[in-house]
Amino acid sequence: MPKIAVVLSGCGVYDGTEVHEAAAAMAALTRGGAEVEVYAPDKEMYHVINHTEGAPMDQARNVLVESARIARGAPRPLTALTAAAADGVLFPGGFGAAKNLSSFGYQGAEMEVDPEVARVLVEFHAAGKPLALCCIAPILAAKVLGSKGVTLTMGEQGSEADWPYQGAIDAARGFGATMELMGVGEVCVDSANKLVSTPAYMAGTAQYHQVQDGVGAMVEELLKLA
Repeated sequence: MPKIAVVLSGCGVYDGTEVHEAAAAMAALTRGGAEVEVYAPDKEMYHVINHTEGAPMDQARNVLVESARIARGAPRPLTALTAAAADGVLFPGGFGAAKNLSSFGYQGAEMEVDPEVARVLVEFHAAGKPLALCCIAPILAAKVLGSKGVTLTMGEQGSEADWPYQGAIDAARGFGATMELMGVGEVCVDSANKLVSTPAYMAGTAQYHQVQDGVGAMVEELLKLA
């Protein structure tokens, strides 16, 4: 039974983990026979968003504490995640990946990746253990591992006017990553680097079941590599 670490970034699409992606990933992992252990950074969130209005709230919350809402228990701090602790790592999407796991959400191509997130990516890659990332989360691997010649996907391509995620694709290419243009149900497998990715909600008008199917296919490929 492979053990897969799932790294969360809070709870809620606009300031944390995209809940539907996380739930689809965790269900697919246990359905595939994997043991799941949840991790999250123990730090303050970049900001808190009122999800009914999309506006910031005047309060502070902790990423680890908020991630427990999805984990159904206490996640372990990300500092405890080492290459010896799991057979692979999965990063769901949501703006938390761009705000709490990195600064892409407010610095764009000038982004930095949280040091513990970067350490995990580097350690697992060096150990030859697979990494799966969906939605905006592949920007993390692009930034940290782009010089390794990694191949990823964050959706399709278009102008900024009709495809709001084009800036993320362009930034990832600027970091050295090769970006495959894919739809919600497709999975990009970089066998040489043991990286798996799928667009999930970065496919624009994706439906719940389509995201679930795409994330499930990503998990299937992750478990093959594990």
